[in-house]
Amino acid sequence: MASPSPFVRSLSASPTPPSLFAFNLPRTRFAPKPPSAPRFTCQAGQTGFFTRLGRLIKEKTKSDVEKLFSGFSKTRDNLAVIDELLLYWNLADTDRVLDELEEALLVSDFGPRITIKIVESLRDDILAGKLKSGSEIKDALKKSVLDLLTKKGSKTALQLGFRKPAVVIIVGVNGGGKTTSLGKLAYKLKKEGAKVLMAAGDTFRAAASDQLEIWAERTGCEIVVAEGEKAKASSVLSQAVKRGKEQGFDIVLCDTSGRLHTNYSLMEELIACKKAVGKVVSGAPNEILLVLDGTTGLNMLPQAREFNEVVGISGLILTKLDGSARGGCVVSVVDELGIPVKFVGVGEGVEDLQPFDAEVFVNAVFS
Repeated sequence: MASPSPFVRSLSASPTPPSLFAFNLPRTRFAPKPPSAPRFTCQAGQTGFFTRLGRLIKEKTKSDVEKLFSGFSKTRDNLAVIDELLLYWNLADTDRVLDELEEALLVSDFGPRITIKIVESLRDDILAGKLKSGSEIKDALKKSVLDLLTKKGSKTALQLGFRKPAVVIIVGVNGGGKTTSLGKLAYKLKKEGAKVLMAAGDTFRAAASDQLEIWAERTGCEIVVAEGEKAKASSVLSQAVKRGKEQGFDIVLCDTSGRLHTNYSLMEELIACKKAVGKVVSGAPNEILLVLDGTTGLNMLPQAREFNEVVGISGLILTKLDGSARGGCVVSVVDELGIPVKFVGVGEGVEDLQPFDAEVFVNAVFS
């Protein structure tokens, strides 16, 4: 009798007979379900589930304003000088005030191009008599930043398509927080009723699978990991998506190995991963999210350009912004690349990966 398939194995099932061909192949592990009940449940074929899921997660940002305000506290402190400058503003002080405002924006990593654009626009409106008070200038400043974010990065909700499973691939350089961001995203999706499968596609780092398994246990998600040390990431992701398709998962979250954007051989591997999941589910991946370390500020731009050129990035996750006063990089990266920010990391907690909302962000940094 033929032995069972070596690609999928449950730890909770009875032992599987050994196979001579078990090396380099993925296995599936199951984690216990958390006690929290979902806001709504997902049924196979449920019309508009992904649309409502993405919208619901984004709308919940409004109720988590305090987390975002806390997360951007250092950037807000940097920009607090603007209130002092505008408090006793008068027309004779326009040049001095705008010079200091420009400096405050640059220190917070808004970037020279955006900063000059904003400041010169304010100068023109002041001289034209359109802005006559400090409060009007601040309102115009906030509107300028909001317009920059909404014009080029309007699609901040997850775009998960209409076929199940939706496939999301997480990419980025080493140390940016990919695996942690994936775990927190899984927690958020699971909490809203989605059936989530994780794929441990980081086959280079020894501890990566273990780290993701811990997240699987914390979130109550199932996980597909590689058998053996020489497994190909594309094989792991392909088998995970196949399992997701066969067993009715709503979303497959795929981790990948960290890689420098200058290492072209490793960047090529991402192309193979993208093609592999597309062969299993037409149109996959639905999202390729690039994780960027917010503490690097404008230094993240070369990374984002290279990853976008190789695999086509659909959205950004900016992490560690709670430990940085360089929150202006959010505006810079959207304006430079035209790629929307989908999530921001504003703390260490499991719920501190927040959906990005441009209006909430502007109010948080210019409050």
